[in-house]
Amino acid sequence: MDIRVAEILDKELDRQTSTIELIASENFASKSVMDLAGSVFTNKYAEGYPGKRYYNGCEHMDEIEDLAIEELKKLYVCNFANVQPHSGVNANTAVYQAFMKPGDILMGMDLASGGHLSHGAPPTLSGKVYNSITYGVDENGLLDYDYIERVAMLNKPKVIVAGASAYPRQIDWLAFRRIADTVGAILVVDMAHYSGLIAGKAYDSPLAYADVVTSTTHKTLRGPRGGMILWNKEEYTKRINSSIFPGTQGGPLMNIIAAKAQCYIEANTDEFKEYSQQVIKNARAMAKIFIENNFKLLTNGTDSHILLLDLSDSKWSGREAADILEKNNITVNKNGVPNDPRNFIETSGIRIGTAAETTRGHKEEWFSNLAQQIVDLLNE
Repeated sequence: MDIRVAEILDKELDRQTSTIELIASENFASKSVMDLAGSVFTNKYAEGYPGKRYYNGCEHMDEIEDLAIEELKKLYVCNFANVQPHSGVNANTAVYQAFMKPGDILMGMDLASGGHLSHGAPPTLSGKVYNSITYGVDENGLLDYDYIERVAMLNKPKVIVAGASAYPRQIDWLAFRRIADTVGAILVVDMAHYSGLIAGKAYDSPLAYADVVTSTTHKTLRGPRGGMILWNKEEYTKRINSSIFPGTQGGPLMNIIAAKAQCYIEANTDEFKEYSQQVIKNARAMAKIFIENNFKLLTNGTDSHILLLDLSDSKWSGREAADILEKNNITVNKNGVPNDPRNFIETSGIRIGTAAETTRGHKEEWFSNLAQQIVDLLNE
């Protein structure tokens, strides 16, 4: 290895091992997952799908992709799955292409309310190709399903996206199903942030309600960086698979698919279920401390790994608060809040997640003490 690369690698390893990691979208993958991500599978080109490759020598690529698909279907109790998406955004992009034409109406959660860029935000491909409309949250930061239904009735979207990047509460998947049925829309659930909690039975699954479910494979699932798509109706199979390849991607990353297979196997264990429950217990322990110290917490609690501190009335912007914590070896990310008075560079919130440090074995008392430390640092 080139010494310059090795030095940067060592510095990043030191940063990760010496820092308290509270970024909600980050976690620590197992050694087995990382070994597979850096394995000989990276050397093989395997365009196409198992049994239908465009290259010879793919027999073991077929085996590992079939294994990943079967383990994924078993984990979430669904009929069909695609493990080739390179990311959650790629998964969403392919699903939109499978069910919509340019100019069709896409309805997703407003970015400022906790939605994701790929749910139709104006600067993104989904916001440019499709006619994007949004729904948000009420004055308490909670989804208002009656309002969402009114927006859907008024606009008649082709696709409705449920799921969020910074929403701490349980999402009512059945309510979204009823809204989609009312207007004849396809319901897509992006469970990227909650996928590990759902696998561990700590957060309600959308699989019985959504037409299609997309996700990343890292975050709370503790896998490699990548994406996945799940569905139950056979009639969707050809359009979804062809929308991934050749529609939006070329050759799959077989090393990452191998790592995904290992991740799904690890997530389907009693140990992982205990981990998922602990993630939420730890988040609620932090929430209690923030509330006791009169910090404004969006929705006044959490049902997941996510906490969103609203600093609108603070002397610190979200960016400044995140920088203060980083100087004290605590990493979080700045985040917008509903009706944010500051711009998207500064923001008025910070997003906190408990998944990574729960992987390190920490429990409620440790997280309570950490929350108090954050309170003290931001009150200085």
